[in-house]
Amino acid sequence: MTSGPHVAILLATYNGGQLLKEQLASIASQHHDNWSLIVSDDCSLDDTRTVLKEFATEGHPVTILDGPQKGAAANFMSLLRRFSDHAPDDAWVAFCDQDDVWLPEKLARSVRALEELDNARPALYCSRTWITDHALGDRRLSVPRPRPLSFRNALVQNVASGNTILLNAAATKLVGDVSASTPEVVVHDWWTYQILAGVGGNLVHDDEPTLLYRQHHGNEIGANDNAQAKWARMRMLLSGHFAEWNRVNAKALAASAHLFLPENRALLEDFDRILNMRRRHSWRILRKMKLYRQTKASTAALWFALIMRRM
Repeated sequence: MTSGPHVAILLATYNGGQLLKEQLASIASQHHDNWSLIVSDDCSLDDTRTVLKEFATEGHPVTILDGPQKGAAANFMSLLRRFSDHAPDDAWVAFCDQDDVWLPEKLARSVRALEELDNARPALYCSRTWITDHALGDRRLSVPRPRPLSFRNALVQNVASGNTILLNAAATKLVGDVSASTPEVVVHDWWTYQILAGVGGNLVHDDEPTLLYRQHHGNEIGANDNAQAKWARMRMLLSGHFAEWNRVNAKALAASAHLFLPENRALLEDFDRILNMRRRHSWRILRKMKLYRQTKASTAALWFALIMRRM
């Protein structure tokens, strides 16, 4: 017997057949059983589609679409633009990675968290994860998020892990609608966090892990929970690579800025300005904006990146 909101699980796949069966089994074992799986496959060359079709023959609601073959971010964005043709009008959306394993309470817990809020207001749920090795061993908890989720944070840091995200019906409609006019994004989950923060939606970060986040050589981005990973991210921030990400994000957000709260629209305008102005002027604007990352060290690196013209 199905209960609660219908959750459309959006899964982007590419050559994921080796690990996909475990993820699909964990979806089938969810305590929240009102779901359907909508897959966009980027022309996998392995047995990914065979695994998906076998899962469907077991009685599970599965729709398989052809992906745009432009990478993971474009694949997920294509799902946001097309899923409504294959899901109920009032569906909620959960993002899903092909190589994780969901804990049985994953959907039920995230649904309960958002059901406690005003359902007319767009809302995003995300959580911590259990980070594991390829064999799902060496389990360790992902880093905490001690500071509030907000647009001031979302502009300069992605803390909403996409594999944990759930959107209520209002948020689902919002991102589905604006995705149609959004150009390239860096990653789909960061963009989603920015959009929900920009419009003043409810943002929920759960300190309880909801899935096993498998680390292996094929991870698109990977976890950020050890010194080596953190230093790699810091180098990216200071190298100038982060600056290009910011420009891509700013351009993508500009397409939806008319929906943002006035103060967030002003923040985006200032952010776009400091990406393109001389350093001594941008310093004053950045200080006024009060942007922040989740740790003091990372926030300090953000400011240093601006001084060195690497933001």
